[in-house]
Amino acid sequence: MTQPAAAFSLSEIGQIALTVQDTARSVAFYRDTLGIKLLFQMPTMAFFDCAGIRLLLGLPEPNQTERFSSIIYFRVADIQSACRALAERGVEFEQPPHLVARMPDHDLWMAGFRDPDRNYLELMSEVRPPAPRS
Repeated sequence: MTQPAAAFSLSEIGQIALTVQDTARSVAFYRDTLGIKLLFQMPTMAFFDCAGIRLLLGLPEPNQTERFSSIIYFRVADIQSACRALAERGVEFEQPPHLVARMPDHDLWMAGFRDPDRNYLELMSEVRPPAPRS
């Protein structure tokens, strides 16, 4: 017996894949420039650990004619210091840190840049107001 459609929902992401043109160049950028832990690598693919979510960087399939891209948002505690650290490693930001939205309990800040294959990546930071002094 199958479950009713309403009982099923997706919630956990296990892996995100990005198409790249040069695996070695992408591994160097994601591992060395961004500092993401490389799990393992094969000739046409590399897998990274992003706090339990696997990031796959892979060459396009031989018959793949369309190219799709997604934006990966990396959560950081301090967006200003994260941007400084990445800029020191050669990352050029297209969107410097900027306030996106004021939420009831935090301000949402983002900053955008691209990897060597022009995939767009964002840093995001939920900045909480300082606790009131007592």
